[in-house]
Amino acid sequence: MSHRQRKLTRLQGYDYAQADAYFVTICTQHRHCLFGSIKDGVMSLNPAGEMIVLWWGRIPERFPNAEIDYFVVMPNHVHGIVVLDGSAPSGLSDAVGWFKTMTTNAYIHGVKEQEWTAFDGQFWQRSYHDHIIRNEPDLNRIREYVMINPARWDEDTLYAEP
Repeated sequence: MSHRQRKLTRLQGYDYAQADAYFVTICTQHRHCLFGSIKDGVMSLNPAGEMIVLWWGRIPERFPNAEIDYFVVMPNHVHGIVVLDGSAPSGLSDAVGWFKTMTTNAYIHGVKEQEWTAFDGQFWQRSYHDHIIRNEPDLNRIREYVMINPARWDEDTLYAEP
């Protein structure tokens, strides 16, 4: 039995702690829709989705070298822009890893205490997608993509029918 080679998603040799802006997409395991639903192009967050927003907002508290920009919670993934100022050795993977850990723990608590939908195995997919934002037009294009993402849910490649 052969094992599929996992695609490397990070840019080889790039220092993800340096001052730059990064577009990040983080998906739930098996793309299960756990954060709410979209109706008529509008995302309606459930309590789990609200928890995701809360922890995303806390990234700069934990990582003072990070600022958050545009962000959206979708039913089964999140898109966000993280801007690092390069003043600390912690990088993008540290911030994303911390976010994934904190939200996983909070979600497990929600399953136990508030009867949120349980998940098998992992809460988030093992890795995440990133894009280094190179210039202002790129930043503006990504901001627009994040803002209109709920309206394009039916076309979204990360969408999976429940």
